[in-house]
Amino acid sequence: MFELSYMLTILAVLLLAGVCSSKLSTYFNVPVLLVFLGVGMLAGSDGIGDIYFDNAYGANIIGSIAMAFILFAGGMDTKWSNVRSVLGYGSVLSSVGVLITAFLVGVFVWQLMDVPLEWGLLLGAIVSSTDAAAVFSILRSRSVSLRGKLSNILEFESGSNDPMAAFLTVFMVGVLSNPETSYWVIIPEFLYRMLIGILAGFTVAKVMIWLINHIDLEYDGLYYVLGVGAVLFAYGGCESIGGNGFMSVYVCGMVLGNQRYLFNKGLKRFHDGVAWLMQVLLFCTLGLLVYPSQLPSIAGVGLLIAVFMMLIARPVAIFLCMLGSSFSWRERLFISWVGLRGGAPIMLATIPMLAGTDRYQDMFNIVFFIVITSVLLQGKTLMPLARLLKLDSPLRSRKRVPLEFEYTGMSNEEMREYDLPEDTVLSGVRIADMQLPSGALILLIIRDNHLVVPHGNTELESNDVLIVLGAPQVMKEMDEYFNSRMAVAGALEG
Repeated sequence: MFELSYMLTILAVLLLAGVCSSKLSTYFNVPVLLVFLGVGMLAGSDGIGDIYFDNAYGANIIGSIAMAFILFAGGMDTKWSNVRSVLGYGSVLSSVGVLITAFLVGVFVWQLMDVPLEWGLLLGAIVSSTDAAAVFSILRSRSVSLRGKLSNILEFESGSNDPMAAFLTVFMVGVLSNPETSYWVIIPEFLYRMLIGILAGFTVAKVMIWLINHIDLEYDGLYYVLGVGAVLFAYGGCESIGGNGFMSVYVCGMVLGNQRYLFNKGLKRFHDGVAWLMQVLLFCTLGLLVYPSQLPSIAGVGLLIAVFMMLIARPVAIFLCMLGSSFSWRERLFISWVGLRGGAPIMLATIPMLAGTDRYQDMFNIVFFIVITSVLLQGKTLMPLARLLKLDSPLRSRKRVPLEFEYTGMSNEEMREYDLPEDTVLSGVRIADMQLPSGALILLIIRDNHLVVPHGNTELESNDVLIVLGAPQVMKEMDEYFNSRMAVAGALEG
């Protein structure tokens, strides 16, 4: 009993320390994952916590489950309307781009470290995926956003390239275990696993939507339990039939995040919180697994690999994959630099440890060092580069609205937010004179980070945010109403 209480206390301390220390990421202009990793390292055997942890199997289980929930939440937050226009090049970047990056890094490691080519390709596969969440956390902390479709393609690439990196990692571990494996089988195996993953995720999502809408549970909280079951089934069920579980949960989340069903907004909020919990657990666990005292011995090699990946491997992959695209050279250059590594590479580095790959501890330490280097160098230079290339734009912040319209089947109305730009033609117009579509109701106005309760005589101002309630058909008319008057920069579904 004492051991259990001790373990729970340590877990609580790590969670609380991770969450509270996340504020440091804003002050130091680094992604929050670096802070979480630091908490784990401080708590480890080389840190002040003196917690000894070397269970790669346990870390891999925690990492796999955590990544499933993180990717699911990322899929739910991905708006189909945003990524549809970049689906083609985004898919190429998340598949072919990852493959090119892994190959170039692998060949470089092979020549640099005098190791077998397969060992180098395995390391390249592990570090081939990116984490755009780290990028956007830096941008948000400095109230900056990106112009054009940059955010959309970065969001989609990062959300969908972890499955490819996981597939390549498992494949290369198999090659090391069985040197007679042919590299040509990678193409049909990739297509099979990804296709099964897409179909499994889509099927689970559609079944869950039907179930949620028809089961009529007596307790609202059980709908969120169904959501947890969907993630676990989409991942575990897909893996059990030979598919890619990470692709399955991402597709499942994307389908659920872009459909209307009972408690869909509540499920989004719930899984956003679960994803943050999983990130804290993942990064703190991986931080415990690393021994900082061992990092100096691989620092030189790790730095060379990280620089090669940032300056050569990823830029080559990006420019090759985006040949013929409508993105300018400045945008392609920025995308090539926005290749921050996150928790996925460190989690994938535990797979060779489980397989007993030769020099696996060196590989884990190198991957850890590459992630830290990428976060620090690219994270610190991200905003200056965006400004230099003139790709940044102000990020409009607003207060949290103490009102949300949850769909429970009792009403068909939905709520949206409409931004009025600086030069809106509606500035100075009274609400009573707007001639809104019949059935549309302006519930609140966000003005200068304050809430205004609207009345008929309330005059609109530039940069107002209107919170409007209405039936789906009425919302379509509202979209046309604002677009026809060039009064809205974009309608965001709330």
